Amino acid sequence: MTPERTEPAPSQAAGTQRPVDRTGKESGPSPWHTTIRIGVGLALLIGVLVTAFAWPAAESGPRDIPIAVVGPPDAAAGLERQLNAAMPDAFELTVAADGDQAQQLIEDREAYGAVVFESGGPPRVLIASAASPAVAQVISAMATHMSQPDTPAPAVTDLAPLSDDDPRGAGFAAAALPMVMGGMIVGVAMCMVISGTWRRVTGALVAAVLAGPVVGLVVQSWLGVLDGHYWVNAGVVSMTIAAISLTLIGLHALIGPPGIGIGAAVMFLLGNPLSGVTSAPEMLPAGWGAVGQALPPGAGGSLLRSTSFFDGAAAAGPVVVLSSWILGGILLAAIGWRSRERTTSGSTSRVATVGS
Repeated sequence: MTPERTEPAPSQAAGTQRPVDRTGKESGPSPWHTTIRIGVGLALLIGVLVTAFAWPAAESGPRDIPIAVVGPPDAAAGLERQLNAAMPDAFELTVAADGDQAQQLIEDREAYGAVVFESGGPPRVLIASAASPAVAQVISAMATHMSQPDTPAPAVTDLAPLSDDDPRGAGFAAAALPMVMGGMIVGVAMCMVISGTWRRVTGALVAAVLAGPVVGLVVQSWLGVLDGHYWVNAGVVSMTIAAISLTLIGLHALIGPPGIGIGAAVMFLLGNPLSGVTSAPEMLPAGWGAVGQALPPGAGGSLLRSTSFFDGAAAAGPVVVLSSWILGGILLAAIGWRSRERTTSGSTSRVATVGS
């Protein structure tokens, strides 16, 4: 058996030549400049990851949180002055005619809570911890500060509590990340394993439709994190996974492998930390909460809250967002497929012309 010979690659200058094996592939240590560039790139990537996840958390705080107030005009004005003195720009007050209207605003997800002033006693405070445990804590703390030294503390009523098996909402927040990762995994797997644009789209839709009931079985039936109708919640999970996976597939069809990186960056580095699932969109840095709600992770999380704890209230907006991403991904896939078909047809025509 003839021993393998190595010879310098002809394209390299003397002194920097690396041996090649009989297949023509270079062997031996990687060049120093390549090693350094990769190290610098990975360091920058880590910085981006830390920024994406730490910055929203570090800058989290109440900003224009909508709450309702019921009572005489002087009481509402006094509450507004008190809140602005304690937490400037933290709350946006909406005057309600009575306690029933205030409760309806909370159940329709138009307000996170309410303060109801009643004659002859301390005010009542209404919250909805299922809308956001973090905001509910802020409103409850506000109620504590409202009490005077010689008066009883306001009574706090939770109109929309979280599941008994997940009283702090930790399970709900933890379940949001697998939806994002699941959508990315489906999209990447279809692009890497399956050939054919429409086969990838079909495979992603099949995976999303089946993943919803599976996630619901674990999160709702087993862990008890979600309430509401099982199949509706499963549909929300399926829509979220489909929106993310089809966006990656569409971008890949349009611009090739870089599309996967762009789509993953948008969904994971931007959409996930700005989703507001662990707090609320109003507690993110100014303006970024709206950006997060326009992306599938944020829209999916908000829609799942609505279907699980509020009988579908305020679901229209997130449904439109998720549907737009699903249709947008399919449209990008169609454009990429059509462009590739034209390129292939043109190449075939040129070959036929030359052959004739």
